[in-house]
Amino acid sequence: MISFLFGVFHTGLVLAAAPLVMGIVRLTKARLQGRRGASVLQPYRDLWRLLQKESVVADSASWLFRIAPYLVFVSVWLAATIMPTFTTDMLLTPAADLIALVALLGTARFFTALAGLDAGTAFGGLGSSREMFVASIGEPAMLMVIFSLSLLTHTTSPAQMAAYVMSGHVGIEVSAGLALAAMVMVAIAENGRIPIDNPTTHLELTMIHEAMVLEYSGRHLALLEAAAMVRLLLFMSIISCLFFPWGIAGPDSGLLEVLWGLAAWALKVGLLAVVLGYFETMLAKMRVFLIADFLGGALLLALLATIFLYVSEAV
Repeated sequence: MISFLFGVFHTGLVLAAAPLVMGIVRLTKARLQGRRGASVLQPYRDLWRLLQKESVVADSASWLFRIAPYLVFVSVWLAATIMPTFTTDMLLTPAADLIALVALLGTARFFTALAGLDAGTAFGGLGSSREMFVASIGEPAMLMVIFSLSLLTHTTSPAQMAAYVMSGHVGIEVSAGLALAAMVMVAIAENGRIPIDNPTTHLELTMIHEAMVLEYSGRHLALLEAAAMVRLLLFMSIISCLFFPWGIAGPDSGLLEVLWGLAAWALKVGLLAVVLGYFETMLAKMRVFLIADFLGGALLLALLATIFLYVSEAV
């Protein structure tokens, strides 16, 4: 019963906290740029405003264009629910698996790209092709990171990975550091953040994700924006859970441990949001043709992490 309640709370928590994380990133960038910036609650207002508006659908769009936002949102939200945040004692913990998480994210990307193509616009096709180009290198890199972590912890369950790291069986590992660097690079690409993409621009020469959702409006756009916010929070939770799991409450933990786990998760995610805002202010967007080199570097780091792990275990 407790795991069920924790699971329900966790499901609502990731949805409620995602706009706040986006607001922290935007406020950090504004302050570093010398601007006052909007409130951290502005993403909530933006989503509410979009939900009140009617969705305008192009005459050339099919039924796929209408249902894609719902499928994308559900896929990303479900992926976020299987990643532990403040405790590992949740309803979906036994079924949680990082391979399934990658599959859910791939499903969301697939329907987003199809919706961009279905609209029949040049920008939609451009964004969809670029998104698949990024995914063709980003997904193998992420799977390689998961493979290296599974070799280190002997499992693909995120809850068991976190418990294994907290147990003290993992010391200072070069392979873990390389996997962390690769995961950060993949997270930047998956969320379309600088230097891969600029989520605040609609310049056709640079946009990737925004090009696919350019034809959406109203509640459909609200669902896609909410899915993007949840995806960003999901990757921050992945980094905090797999590489910095300290503070997460384990099974049969008391109320104090759960509250401490909630505070630790909020602190880690908030810190990652500030760091993301800082680096997005300091970096410039790279050319599209350099994205392959960036993600190729992530894949190489993940591969080196696996090789170093094999060598260290063989010695």
